[in-house]
Amino acid sequence: MKVLKINGPNHSNLNPYQKQQQLQKQTKAKSHSLKPDQLEISDKALKMQQKNARQTYVNEIKQQVENGEYQVNNKETAKKLLNFWKA
Repeated sequence: MKVLKINGPNHSNLNPYQKQQQLQKQTKAKSHSLKPDQLEISDKALKMQQKNARQTYVNEIKQQVENGEYQVNNKETAKKLLNFWKA
């Protein structure tokens, strides 16, 4: 003979903390799947930055030439000319 046990509507066998545990597991899983923040600069923005830096450098040299402060390094100029013609 089999005995069938029936519980009333107010009695449950569920763990009262089960939902809390599931939420914690889901939160941990989400936090592990998140990627760290990163910054990407487009090619156009990089070119603009390079152009601005180059223009700033050129303006500095122009100002030095106009003020008579620009000094030419003869040895460096000669080295660069030789390297250019060797290649």
